[in-house]
Amino acid sequence: MSSAQLAELNKHSTRRKVEAGNEVIGQGENVGSYSNILNGVVKLSKMMADGRQQIVGLQFAPDFLGRPFLTESSVTAEAATETEICCFPRPIIDRMVGEAPELERKLHSQSLKELDEARDWMLTLGRKTAQEKVASFLYLIATHIDPERSGNSTTFDLPLSRADIADFLGLTIETVSRQMTKLRKDNIIVIENNRHVIVPEMRRLRYAAGND
Repeated sequence: MSSAQLAELNKHSTRRKVEAGNEVIGQGENVGSYSNILNGVVKLSKMMADGRQQIVGLQFAPDFLGRPFLTESSVTAEAATETEICCFPRPIIDRMVGEAPELERKLHSQSLKELDEARDWMLTLGRKTAQEKVASFLYLIATHIDPERSGNSTTFDLPLSRADIADFLGLTIETVSRQMTKLRKDNIIVIENNRHVIVPEMRRLRYAAGND
């Protein structure tokens, strides 16, 4: 993007902090702005007409929240952790997508990445064992929650409750707890204070997730 386009984006941008549990936007709401996640985790969910709800995805920094030219949100986006986002008015982004090929490519690249991840997650939900599902979830968090992460070990706080993890994986809460206990006993993870996870060797967690 040109310096003038970057300056215009910066001029119209606003930073916003969203407490855990609060919505960024609700399903069916008019889209007035788009956002870049600066830090934190955002939970995406869809609700059926009878009130049943399903978590359909997670987004992390530096993901872009929203779809250009879409006037109504197809999902509910809720801060799973304390989250900071940078917001841009929808008309500005919609116009600049047509004017700045670099921005269009960036958004297109993210859409393709999300499509690939959705296909991988279909495999996780459809074919993996309960232990592989829980390990896959932990590996997803471990590899996405900190964009600056490097090395073969990592640590993080679980961004979802056991109930939300169970919903996301299509398992019961009891099964999630049992599989986490098994991963802990196998020394693949260390759990402190029920939410803080230490992964001594990412390679072992990846293997437990069934990823080659």
